[in-house]
Amino acid sequence: MISVLIVDDQDLVREGLRMLLEAEPDLTVVGEAGDGGQALVQAQRLDPDVILMDVRMPHMNGIEATRQIKAHHPEIEVVVLSMHATRNYIIQVIQAGASAYLLKDSALEDLAAALVAVGKGGMYLSPAISTAAALKNEASGISEKNIADTQRLTKRELQVLQLIAEGHSTKEIATILEISIKTIETHRKQIMDKLDIRTIAGLTKYCIREGLTSL
Repeated sequence: MISVLIVDDQDLVREGLRMLLEAEPDLTVVGEAGDGGQALVQAQRLDPDVILMDVRMPHMNGIEATRQIKAHHPEIEVVVLSMHATRNYIIQVIQAGASAYLLKDSALEDLAAALVAVGKGGMYLSPAISTAAALKNEASGISEKNIADTQRLTKRELQVLQLIAEGHSTKEIATILEISIKTIETHRKQIMDKLDIRTIAGLTKYCIREGLTSL
């Protein structure tokens, strides 16, 4: 049996995925999480074989959650669910450590096949996407100067960027991340400098375009 942790910020989506997966003889759902932060906690507590990870979630998106989970639990495989099908976006997900990438309109058979494949150490992408091998090679061979702008941000800067785009004030972000307001202001300036974006509206549009938030 392959144990699965479901991570999605919508209760109905998690419930639906649980019902679908529990009908599969080779899969068992061991837990759920509503955002990236909860996913980190549940991954530590439950040690699943595979995490089914949504990308657009509040506070910590699926790409950053995948990156942190793979850093601390490299044995856990991650299957990412997304509405985005652009090549650069898929490469970002693979670089974060995911072993499978599925579009949200994929058939149940594709989802089950992806979970079984990565549970056995393989890799899987939606049939509508180019071959996994080609994308994996491209992701590993990209030079530093060609990596997406978000890859130039630190882990903390990515967290601050997402919270800014979600509409949180500087004080609220400082409380959420448990750091000082002055530190948040420094991070915001560094983010704007690295992305060459000078307004909060611009940062928000950037996050939406890159799939870091749905707001």
